Amino acid sequence: MRVAMFTETYLPSTDGVVTRLLATLREMARLRHEVLLLAPDGGPASYAGFRVEGFPGNPSFLYPDKRVIWPRPRVLRLVREFRPDIIHTVNPVVFGMGAIASARLLGVPLVASYHTHMPHFADLYGYPWAKGFVWWYMRLLHNRATLNLCTSESARRELVAHRFRRVRVWSHGVDTARFHRTPADAAMRMRLSGGHPDDLVLLCVARLAPEKQIERLLPVVRRAPGVRLALVGSGPLRERIEQAFAGTPTAFLGELLGDDLVAAYNAADAFLFPSTKETLGLVLLEAMACGLPVIAARSAPSLDLLGEDEAGILYDADDPDALVCAVESFRDSQALRERLREGARRRGQQRGWEGPTHQLLVYYAEALGHVRAGARAPRLISGGTGAGGA
Repeated sequence: MRVAMFTETYLPSTDGVVTRLLATLREMARLRHEVLLLAPDGGPASYAGFRVEGFPGNPSFLYPDKRVIWPRPRVLRLVREFRPDIIHTVNPVVFGMGAIASARLLGVPLVASYHTHMPHFADLYGYPWAKGFVWWYMRLLHNRATLNLCTSESARRELVAHRFRRVRVWSHGVDTARFHRTPADAAMRMRLSGGHPDDLVLLCVARLAPEKQIERLLPVVRRAPGVRLALVGSGPLRERIEQAFAGTPTAFLGELLGDDLVAAYNAADAFLFPSTKETLGLVLLEAMACGLPVIAARSAPSLDLLGEDEAGILYDADDPDALVCAVESFRDSQALRERLREGARRRGQQRGWEGPTHQLLVYYAEALGHVRAGARAPRLISGGTGAGGA
């Protein structure tokens, strides 16, 4: 199968969307499919043996380190020359309009995948009045697709409630060959614990941005004795978060990649996940695949991943006491820690990328079937507000 894939974000960015994109490209190469990737410039000109066509852009309003890429006439020429069977737009916002137009003009089925709850960002970034408009705009884009994909059943229900059409769940995955249980590295544990390796070491890996809700972790390091927090990641709120956590047993390690990130997962005692604004949270899967128990704010996506009390502890995000109690219960029970560690490892190791990629190919075939059956691609100029469905 020949797939022209559009993405709004690409290397050197290291967010969850890029992680899933790259894993999918590796699997597509292994299965001998052909992909043309159209992406922001600045990254490698090829990946997994596939050609990458880069496009310049301007800094994003909300994320200055990410760029807004506008479609250009070259997009249609490149896609026409490639002659794809399918066009797939990953997390369409602006550049994805080029995928929509190309699919329409070339008569090729379009698959769109939804990875980020951008309407929720309106509240977090201080623009609650814009939330309705963002939902309208995202619906306008996605309802142009032959098929829409999202990352969890809870996300699918929310999209359908907001009148997105033809929505399917594209299951999550993790690189189990890289992320797996290994003996803890003593030097990494010293770094994570700030030189106190005998304390309980809690790890959080996240972009330091509003939607990650990192400051919700403050009660733990202020009130739970014998507990250390390690924050891995960087982002626009780093300075503010460092100030908020000043004087607490918190270590800021910046970004860790590759073997260093795997070592961090394996050197910690538990993984903290405070956000309730995620469609999935791939770091949860990475932690679980390394056998790291999770203490997560209760949300539909975290429940989907963890199960009820199988791979971690879910707590009420709106109750600061609930997080402290969850950490103290975990700290004080060796039996609980061992049970959750095994549950996390088992659930994480079941979720390699082979299954999600096979599922994606099935969805591509479904989209092709729609077009071959004579279903017309929805027009970009229509309102896109009809009733949703799965």
